[in-house]
Amino acid sequence: MTTKSGFTLMSIQEFETWIDALRLARTILTIQEHHTFSPAYAQFNGSNHFALQQGMKSYHVTHNGWSDIGQHFTTFPDGSIMTGRSLETSPACIVGQNAHAICIENLGNFDKGKDAMTPAHRDTIIRITAKLCSRFHLPVNANSIVYHHWFDLSTGERNNGTRNNKTCPGTGFFGGNKVEDCVANFLPLVALAGGPVAPVADTTAILKYVTVTASSLNIRTKPDAASNKVTDRTAATLGAVLRVYKESNGWYKISGSQEHWVLAKYTTEVKRATVKADTLNARNGPGKDFEKLGSYTKGQELFIVKEENGWCKVNMDDRWVSKDFLAFTN
Repeated sequence: MTTKSGFTLMSIQEFETWIDALRLARTILTIQEHHTFSPAYAQFNGSNHFALQQGMKSYHVTHNGWSDIGQHFTTFPDGSIMTGRSLETSPACIVGQNAHAICIENLGNFDKGKDAMTPAHRDTIIRITAKLCSRFHLPVNANSIVYHHWFDLSTGERNNGTRNNKTCPGTGFFGGNKVEDCVANFLPLVALAGGPVAPVADTTAILKYVTVTASSLNIRTKPDAASNKVTDRTAATLGAVLRVYKESNGWYKISGSQEHWVLAKYTTEVKRATVKADTLNARNGPGKDFEKLGSYTKGQELFIVKEENGWCKVNMDDRWVSKDFLAFTN
């Protein structure tokens, strides 16, 4: 494991140990699969991992105007993995779909006829996805694991690749980039590698979910503003959804196993819900006459921050959905 310029390079075995020990405040619902397209295999020489990662960060910051590199992880042809932006921050990878997501950029161009994925790279992509699903209690299905190709480039609406879409993660990515390709070819490999095929319950009871309303929210070792900040995780960020395990004097304990506390007044309660309809339209206000902004698919999980006249506002998005088509889970 090597750290340089704020990035850490590790093997898949090191990653699996590292992610198990990681403390993360943000609730994760989705794993995104991408390919970099450029740089591709031709730009990788076996030892320039950091240079390529720094180049991607520079492009994302300078050209795109983002605050950091877009992805959380980059996988390389030799099977290694490099960290990117903080996992406490949502990625900048799919318009309208980044909340509660982890983004994996797999270095290469995996459109048909382009880069032939190496066995080591293939193994790492499968195992990192399986490990993330296991670590964050996500079932191996096409709602938890998504391809960039399934979302409209302008609106982020999920259309499963029917219009205005990138080919990402590639037309040759594990047999294709369609939903049916993912279900037939990729998901079984992820499940075989240890990804859970059904939702995995958290072993510690969650009282409720809250979202952070401050730009940055310190996490402390006791329910007291004078106590020390924790050293094994960074502050929670605006819009992050936190799990609450205990309440004490205006403070929330956000870890089931550690004494990690946040001040409750900088959060607001949200409700977790699952989409019941095959397609659920999202609008820019609480009513069917408001403009349609996109849609959600059956089984997709949402966090609801506000209810008004039978409509629900999706956390941190200016999007509203009908309550009639949601099943609340808390």
